[in-house]
Amino acid sequence: MTYLGYVVAAYAVFAGVLAIDAIGSHLRLRRAQQDARQRQLRQQARRSASAGNGLPLELER
Repeated sequence: MTYLGYVVAAYAVFAGVLAIDAIGSHLRLRRAQQDARQRQLRQQARRSASAGNGLPLELER
């Protein structure tokens, strides 16, 4: 009786879960970077629009 099939399957499952985790982390990081970039562009647009009329931003003190 050999456990070779079980061991190979266990390693395959481990590698698959590891790959799925790595891909998911990469996608989440990329999305967070895109969100941060868009938020920065919106803030810059607000500042440039606000600077034109001399009024402070809504949440600035």
